[in-house]
Amino acid sequence: MMMDMPVAQLEDHDLVARARSGNRSAFATLIDRHYGFVFAVAYRWCANRADAEDIAQEVCIKLARALKDFRGEGKFTTWLYRLTLSAAHDLARKRARETRKAEAYHVHALTEGQASPDDSEVLDRIWDAARYLPPKQRDAVLLIYGEGISHAEAARVMDCSESTVSWHIHEAKKRLKHLIGEDNDG
Repeated sequence: MMMDMPVAQLEDHDLVARARSGNRSAFATLIDRHYGFVFAVAYRWCANRADAEDIAQEVCIKLARALKDFRGEGKFTTWLYRLTLSAAHDLARKRARETRKAEAYHVHALTEGQASPDDSEVLDRIWDAARYLPPKQRDAVLLIYGEGISHAEAARVMDCSESTVSWHIHEAKKRLKHLIGEDNDG
């Protein structure tokens, strides 16, 4: 009976199974169904539309190769969080390398184009400050507060224990208070 069902009506795990066997329509449906989700997570992580689009595109490319690794033990979206955060971290490392190169050759140009957070929006200031957190703290804040998922789900995405997620949140809150406090002083 499932063979008669249109691809667009299939559950994610059925789409994954079909996509693994080379069904391009199933793969395209997975991409269509989840691209907005991936883009939204990426945008919350980096707050830059172009970078979020780059991250989302990278996830789509990685998805084609990585579907074989999806075990189906958890939700497909949990696995997509991992792929998206991995792509975001890759982009951040790439940008950090580019920045180091730019510093070596063009120190005077580093201050150009740096925008301060919009003080009229407290939430924008918090998210801007969150981008300066260490990666695991930033991921925990994004998943818990940005995506609204539980500590248990965040632990699965981050491949750690719930208590570790809680610790990252605790440390992030302390750092955010400090970072936002510094903004108020300057």
